[in-house]
Formats: sequence, C-alpha cells, structure tokens
Amino acid sequence: MRWLSYFVKCILCGFIAMQSYFALQIGLWSTFNPSSTAFQRAEHWRLCSWHWSCPIESYWVPYDSISANLKRAVLVSEDDIFFQHKGVRVEDMQKAWEKNQQYGHLDNKSKVALRGGSTITQQLAKNLFLSSEQNYFRKGQELVITGLLELTLPKKRLFEIYLNSVEWGEGIFGVGAAAQHYFVSTPAVLDREQAAALASALPAPKCFDKVQYCRKANIHFPTRQEFILENMDRISLAILPKSGSR
Repeated sequence: MRWLSYFVKCILCGFIAMQSYFALQIGLWSTFNPSSTAFQRAEHWRLCSWHWSCPIESYWVPYDSISANLKRAVLVSEDDIFFQHKGVRVEDMQKAWEKNQQYGHLDNKSKVALRGGSTITQQLAKNLFLSSEQNYFRKGQELVITGLLELTLPKKRLFEIYLNSVEWGEGIFGVGAAAQHYFVSTPAVLDREQAAALASALPAPKCFDKVQYCRKANIHFPTRQEFILENMDRISLAILPKSGSR
C-alpha cells in the first residue's frame, strides 16, 4: 500500500501546486493586465498555426474608457446581477443542469442550444485558464478558480478583464477590437444600439461575425438585441449594499 500512498501524495501535491499557480497569476492581475488567455492562445494556434502573420485582433481598453451602454448591455446578456453575487449563481446552474438532462438524448447538433448557467466570473475563469472540454473535473476546477478570482480581485477589475478578453468574433478578442471591427469606433462612444448589438453576439460570437459558423448556433441576434435594449436601464454598475445596511 506504500506505493498507493505515494501516488496519492503526488496527486495532492500536483493539485496544490496548480492552485498556487492560479492564485499567483490572479494576484498579479490586480496590478498587471493579462497578456492573453488560454482560449485566445488556443484560437491563435487554430487560426495561425506556425504562420508569422495572424488575424488575431486584441488590445486593452481601461474600464473607464468603455461606454456605460456596453457595460449594461453585456450584463443584461450574460449576468445581470454580476455586481451582487459572489461568483456563482447556484439556482441558474441547477436549472441549466436540469435543462441539459431534459435534452440529453438529442444529437450533438441539437445540443448546442442547451442552456448555460455560468456567471461572468465563471466564464472568465474558463477563458483565462481552462480548455473548452465539458467534464466534471474541468467544472470543478472552474469553480475553484472562480472562488480565487472573487476573493482576490474586486468586481470592477473582474469585469474589466472580462470585457478585454472575451471573444467577439473569429480572432476578435476584447471590446477594443470588437468596436473597431464592427463599427470602426472606440468603446468609449458606443451608443445603445451598438452596445446591444455587440452584447447580443456573446453567446455565439463566431456566428455573429461569419455566417459559416451559424450551423452550430441556435440564436436570433435581432431578438436578443431587442431584449437587451429593453432591459439595459434596470442594470446597476455598482455593488449594492446588503439589506438592512447603511
């Protein structure tokens, strides 16, 4: 049994070392901006391989230089109570699991329409560090990283990193590249309609950008854009005080 004990210790040490690496990286991002994410690097390899030139668009835009219209639109689209929760919306995850179980018998083409339950922090955890594989280990690791992100970085910083790293089309990452690509503009001056259009793209950004990707998407962008426009004004961009606090 000694070999089994040694094996378990090695696994445990490896797990602790991995979490320490994640914690160190996240701590550095309180001061420094991430140069790239795991998802960006995977897309860079898929699109560019060994080529010197590469159609990857991305540049950093400070939080205060991003239109409030876009911030509110993204929150409506992806996580409307982001500034109020602690990183995970358990009820939404449960609903997503039940919905996916209900349609679990469908073929792979149909499954792309299944409902997700991830918060912005969970999406950020996945994009920053993890692969797109769907399994219980990856989901568990995502939750651990989500906790580290929420404990280490303020909500405003988390949202800033998300807006600058999320995919907005094939090879298009972050709000700076998205505003330039779709509207030849900057994030600071996006109006309500432009902001709603960009936010509507987030569930299926490649389809929004190029029609050949729409075979794997099940989304009607104009309807989603209309929903976002109708709900933008109810979104808060600040952490609300707890009930009963002054």
